[in-house]
Amino acid sequence: MASVSLAGVSKVFPGDVTAVSNFNLEIRDCEFVVLLGPSGCGKSTTLRLIAGLEDATAGEIQIGDHVVNDVAPKDRDIAMVFQNYALYPHLSVYKNISFGLELRYGGNWFHRTWKRLTSPVEFAKMATKRRGIRDEVRQTASALGIEHLLDRMPRQLSGGERQRVALGRAIVRHPAVFLFDEPLSNLDAKLRLDMRRELSELHERLATTMVYVTHDQTEAMTLGERIVVMDGGEIQQIGTPMEIYDQPNNRFVAEFIGSPAMNLIQCELRQTGDRLDAVTDGLQVSVTKEHESLLGIHGTAMPHVVLGIRPEDIAATQGSTDQSAASGQVVAVEPLGDCTLMHVAINGLQAPPHGSASVVVCKVEPRMKIKAGEQVRLAFSAERLHFFDAQTGSNLTWGRGSAAIAHE
Repeated sequence: MASVSLAGVSKVFPGDVTAVSNFNLEIRDCEFVVLLGPSGCGKSTTLRLIAGLEDATAGEIQIGDHVVNDVAPKDRDIAMVFQNYALYPHLSVYKNISFGLELRYGGNWFHRTWKRLTSPVEFAKMATKRRGIRDEVRQTASALGIEHLLDRMPRQLSGGERQRVALGRAIVRHPAVFLFDEPLSNLDAKLRLDMRRELSELHERLATTMVYVTHDQTEAMTLGERIVVMDGGEIQQIGTPMEIYDQPNNRFVAEFIGSPAMNLIQCELRQTGDRLDAVTDGLQVSVTKEHESLLGIHGTAMPHVVLGIRPEDIAATQGSTDQSAASGQVVAVEPLGDCTLMHVAINGLQAPPHGSASVVVCKVEPRMKIKAGEQVRLAFSAERLHFFDAQTGSNLTWGRGSAAIAHE
């Protein structure tokens, strides 16, 4: 087990293409950290930098107490699980799992024969270690539920079984750090669910540092003790899953985390007496005193901001209510079983620029009797509102005061 530290790490490819820029991260010993972001954000490059498959242009990478910038991948005591499994097609499952151990303890037949002839003492030690390989492989295979597959070839396995073999090949080496590069992307939905559970159990059982790369926010939320959200090669936010979900540091994080994404509406803040409202055509929402204090706005000249609210924080009713913030027409209904997603076009609200929309999505009870074309009233949970700077995208209500601050 070991901690991992990246200090000021950057990677620039030929053509002045910056994949990772000034990346700073401290991963604690035995921690499960997920690097999350869209394709091309630099998360896989960061993982390859840790593994030594790419050389850092700048910065320092440390595993445990050792700086490893100039250390070969094989000497970094890491194990990597790839998206495409990378199994040896001509070797059995047993041989695939034991391959690394056999290389470590004797290599090929010629090497072992030479040791036996030239150094009987060293050969005896090597033989003792090699005898333990079989037990190690069988214990690992049993833990992953693939002991009955040890004699099969990779072509005879399903996608889930191949991924377990790839995991077994990494686990059997007992590395200091596990690196996972989108290992579940090629599996179907049910297998991904099963493998997520197995990975969580595996982390608890092995108590080893794990760094996991994915673009799937569900995987990140369910697996990671901490999530590092990336975009454009830079860290946008670091925090626990609920910190990032409840207190997104900026618009990018707010839109990327959550399914469906946070609703964003461009509006204006107006002072009416001692009350502050977020107002736009067809919408008026009262701002709580706590949010008003966090916004730090004084006087009557109020700036334009982007209001954000998650679908589950909007209540939709067919009757009138004093708490309504807006009314609108249902344009689509998506039943999901445990809930229903309702797309509502707010009356009078025009689609503003910068990715905001005139249609909001809310989650309602799955058995709510409502159809497309009907009128509904919407009530926003005032305590769950977010306000983002219209220019910079930073969260004016949570971003700077939360425990989940993005790297600066």
